[in-house]
Amino acid sequence: MPRHRELKITLKPLQLILCVAFGLWLGAVAIAMSLWLALQLWPEQVQPVAQAMAPARSQPAAPPPADAQGEMFERYKDILHQQQLQQAAEAAQGNPRNLNSPKCQFWLQQNRTAPTEKSQAHVLEFCY
Repeated sequence: MPRHRELKITLKPLQLILCVAFGLWLGAVAIAMSLWLALQLWPEQVQPVAQAMAPARSQPAAPPPADAQGEMFERYKDILHQQQLQQAAEAAQGNPRNLNSPKCQFWLQQNRTAPTEKSQAHVLEFCY
């Protein structure tokens, strides 16, 4: 029958405290060296980010000039008008009453293949 060996551990508190303190010091040195190395290798990436962040926090965004606002509003109205015409054409295609109208079918096809203001106007005229 084999004999079990006992393992005796002796605790030396001073040695344990010194080892933990040394490990913490090494960790702090490693972090400091990593930061220093990152700043040395990538200053061109760090500086533009810092410069971009500084004015954004200190100054509010300036409103666009009045003529730019007018231009943006005109674009918005044009897009809204195009969307309304597109929705009207889609509604006209789905209406069963328009399936029997040859003029409506003709202008719907024209509007699908080559959409123009004229074809859109005729779709609105003949399909409702």
